[in-house]
Amino acid sequence: MNRETTIWTLLFIVGGLSLAYHVQSSERGVGQQFVIPVEIAGRVDAATGVIVPLGAGESTEGEGVIKGVRYDKAGRETSQAVYSLSRTIGVWVAAILTLCVFSYLYRDNPFYKLVESIIVGVSAGYWIVQYGWTVLVSKVLVKLSPDLARYAFLPETPVDAKPEYLYLIPVILGCLIFCRLIPKAAWLGRWPLAFIVGTTAGLKLILFLNADFVRQIRSTILPLVVLSTNASGGSDFDWKQSIQNLVIVVSVLSSLTYFYFSVEHKGWVGRISRVGIWVLMISFGASFALTVMGRITLLTMRLQFLFDDWLGLVRM
Repeated sequence: MNRETTIWTLLFIVGGLSLAYHVQSSERGVGQQFVIPVEIAGRVDAATGVIVPLGAGESTEGEGVIKGVRYDKAGRETSQAVYSLSRTIGVWVAAILTLCVFSYLYRDNPFYKLVESIIVGVSAGYWIVQYGWTVLVSKVLVKLSPDLARYAFLPETPVDAKPEYLYLIPVILGCLIFCRLIPKAAWLGRWPLAFIVGTTAGLKLILFLNADFVRQIRSTILPLVVLSTNASGGSDFDWKQSIQNLVIVVSVLSSLTYFYFSVEHKGWVGRISRVGIWVLMISFGASFALTVMGRITLLTMRLQFLFDDWLGLVRM
């Protein structure tokens, strides 16, 4: 056993013993979740189908009122709090899976691979159900057979809805994609893929030209001298906004000069292109720092979950 394995083994043993001691000595309980049952009442909105809570002073015994119970998270010391077994099991499962992910810091191991497979499988299953409902049922079935959709899945489908058989074209193209699983008919799967790629490219081209080209140019055309109106109605030189506009214009022009390769980067062109390099490095550094900050935020949330919701060591 090498030194690294020895160190990690000792850390696991110490962590397990600390967890066992905390389970025995903690008054708050490890992973125990408590809730407060709250009675709610409301009416179904005929337009949206959403349950709208009753207003102040409305009677809960009126016609069409739907009653139910909502369970809000609460602390152990809160009055009327009851123990929730389902939430406790959920916290324990989430904590164990989180520790399995953190085990990758030691090395690639079966626990990490198990959690990785669970995440991929759950995500794939969720999106299959999501797209199956929002596309196959809510769009295809409603358009092709509204009576069947109303009877089996969506009662709110309009009674006067008529079948639109034009939607058979995308259905056929979608079925042709599965031909790629058949070697002799794999060439049929190229038609829907070509249609998807071509249509998506055409639509995205317009959006990208508008967002990344036209709007960028429009946002760069700024006045270098900005005048603001003072209290007496006169004009004052706004030096802060002027400097900001100057920095934006110089940064854009220097960055574009760096990517202009028709002229050799010597003399004043080389000096401006070097300024563009600094601008690009600052932009890339800020983007990377923002990404790291987001990942650190996720790590902080996981640690807060472990130390507060699971172990109960933090008093929020």
